[in-house]
Amino acid sequence: MSRLVILFLSFFAFVSFSCTAQSSDPPTYTVQTVTTEISVPWGMAWLPDGDMLITERDGAIWRYSDGQLLNEPLDGVPEVWARSQGGLLDIAVHPNYSQNGWVYITYSSPKGGGGANTALMRAKLNEDRTKLIDKELLYKAEPNTQRGQHFGSRIEFDGEGYVYFGIGDRGNRDVNPQDITRDAGKIYRLYDDGGIPEDNPFVDMEEAKKAIFAYGIRNPQGMDMHPQTGELWEHEHGPRGGDEVNIIRAGNNYGWPIISYGINYSGTEFAEDTARAGMEQPEWYWDPSIAPSGMTFVTSEKYPDWQGDLLVGSLKFGYIVRCIVENNTITREEILFRDIGRTRNIKQGPDGYIYIATEGDNGIVRLVPKE
Repeated sequence: MSRLVILFLSFFAFVSFSCTAQSSDPPTYTVQTVTTEISVPWGMAWLPDGDMLITERDGAIWRYSDGQLLNEPLDGVPEVWARSQGGLLDIAVHPNYSQNGWVYITYSSPKGGGGANTALMRAKLNEDRTKLIDKELLYKAEPNTQRGQHFGSRIEFDGEGYVYFGIGDRGNRDVNPQDITRDAGKIYRLYDDGGIPEDNPFVDMEEAKKAIFAYGIRNPQGMDMHPQTGELWEHEHGPRGGDEVNIIRAGNNYGWPIISYGINYSGTEFAEDTARAGMEQPEWYWDPSIAPSGMTFVTSEKYPDWQGDLLVGSLKFGYIVRCIVENNTITREEILFRDIGRTRNIKQGPDGYIYIATEGDNGIVRLVPKE
């Protein structure tokens, strides 16, 4: 995109547009444009001064500051394998960033050749915050593959010194997800410096991948910590149906692909059942699939009628799903903003607003209460 076009688009930053909320009452919130300059925004994270870091799947990290996107992306971004679903994925700022300055990213790394697999890296920003420096590769899934699907990946901190991230099954469902000696199809837990926690569930198993926290996962593209219980919630893509929301607990097997509420894209069945002893049932599932991406618990006072609920974006239908949570259980859902666009991520920012990253013309937007 030319700088002339970008400058033209920047002129319209924070212009509101109309989306229809699917409820019996008039919409309480309106949608306000933040930026339309990033083609496929994937991750969003905020620095203590309010600047936002945004990953673009093609391999760029942008800084949004004082109401505009900087002219150039950050330097020093690692090489990414930007093909199909692969590329630069999530970004997160360490909870103690003000003290340690660490920024974390996941991406499809070609390190080692033969394709790529998901990696977790941390780095710092230089003094003028235009470049990644002091880069440390914390985890790299193996082996690489030329397959272009199911890299995951989201990053979450629990406030107790642990970092969690997910890696999809990399398109090899019959081998990876149920085998704890192999990467892919897993949720991982590390210390924030990349060390293996001594109480990870499989550290004492000789050939197991010690970083694994849970397994039997298809393609996780949404994660958030429950604001009251502190538990990690995750959602993942099913195939044709069977998208799931799960509460991730140490050592649990979430069943993929042995149990599923989905079927093959061709319409044929593959799962042995929808339930089995020793495999966890989802907290919620979608059939047909909505292709969920991004999720956030609402805690902000700006949205009093959504307090404690879970917002999930839909890639397939281009809307937002409000999952109503009661007593740590999703009891029902409401579809909001049906024309917001192909949603890649949704996060509650430190300013209390909900930010939504879409791949369509709407770009990155925020939800603003109507006056």
